[in-house]
Amino acid sequence: MAEEMRIVLRNYGKIDPLKIEDYIAQGGYKALEKARSMSQSDLIAEVKKSNLRGRGGAGFNCGQKWSFAYGAESDIKYVVCNADEGEPGTYKDRLIMENDPQALLEGMAICAYAIGAKQGYIYCRGEYPQVIKILNQAIEQAVTKGVLADFAIEVRSGAGAYVCGEETALIESIEGSRGEPRFKPPYPPSQGLWGKPTIVNNVETFANLPAIVENGADWYASIGVPSYPGTKIFTLTGDVNNCTFFEVPTNTTIRELIYKFGGGIPAGKKFKAVQIGGTSGAFIPESQLDTPVAFDNMSTIGATLGSGAVFVVDETRDIVDVAARIAGFFEHESCGKCAPCREGTARIAEIMENINDGFGEMSDLALLKKLGRVMSVSCLCGLGQAAPAPVITTIEHFMADYQAKIL
Repeated sequence: MAEEMRIVLRNYGKIDPLKIEDYIAQGGYKALEKARSMSQSDLIAEVKKSNLRGRGGAGFNCGQKWSFAYGAESDIKYVVCNADEGEPGTYKDRLIMENDPQALLEGMAICAYAIGAKQGYIYCRGEYPQVIKILNQAIEQAVTKGVLADFAIEVRSGAGAYVCGEETALIESIEGSRGEPRFKPPYPPSQGLWGKPTIVNNVETFANLPAIVENGADWYASIGVPSYPGTKIFTLTGDVNNCTFFEVPTNTTIRELIYKFGGGIPAGKKFKAVQIGGTSGAFIPESQLDTPVAFDNMSTIGATLGSGAVFVVDETRDIVDVAARIAGFFEHESCGKCAPCREGTARIAEIMENINDGFGEMSDLALLKKLGRVMSVSCLCGLGQAAPAPVITTIEHFMADYQAKIL
């Protein structure tokens, strides 16, 4: 679209992703050369100054995370790319890997040089067999060209577990164990894969790095909202005219996502709610649509940016039914390691099913809120902590729908 600002997707549709020569012709791997001409500390300082923050959902400063691994004393360090794109409605990472895989490899190599790592892993969801094939071919071409130098990258496939999108569960899976989150601290930058310092970043985060190194931190920091600069890729699904994807600066509002880029609600129907950030995201009412999509701005309204999935719901949809089905999803995907998530997701799903079937009571809503508060602070990982959000926010913003089901 004309008003997009493509940084991560700058080569989308312009190159053959299966030919490294096309990527190099567009200036590929010049950023890696520039990075290797800098000292490791200067490179990390530049990334930190850009204020690039994680695009997988956590929003942590990328350079700050790297500094922890750089300062850790170890003869072996690892770089891991989280490509376990398990959020329903999300396909931004697939877009990058299918259409510009060398940008991901270059970003990983920049990180590897910065922290002193020689081995990298791309953990890709098992439902992406074609992407895995493309990544392996891209790695083979990069090795043949010698652009990665002594940095080796290997692709590992997941087995369909949603929880493996959490970085420590992902690490457990790479090691060959059951995909369950670890207790933290220690955090991966100090003790991660096989007990060694490990940087885990999202595909979109790594793909930003070549442009940042090439154009400078000040250039990147000037784009979008200062506290969360740069661009973000969004994928639209649900009741919008344009179910598509686009990359926009982070000062773009939710309303612009839906009505400007999404083309509005089809068939003249009215907007009801939008869920941003994947299945664990909050449902946002129309009164909050003028909020910028930057990480901190979303937090101020009790929502998350997450993976950038945008799920729009029109006035004809049963919001209680939607929330009940999401609750069932989280009950199924909980790994069961910690009791608050194992029991909490099951109880939320049970209560929501009763309400949805017409057997609920008003006291159930207070119980759901209390359970959500407990889970948000006591669950081991982000899955359990965020699982109540869709239910709690629909109760908060759409109480009339719940009352209609119950009363």
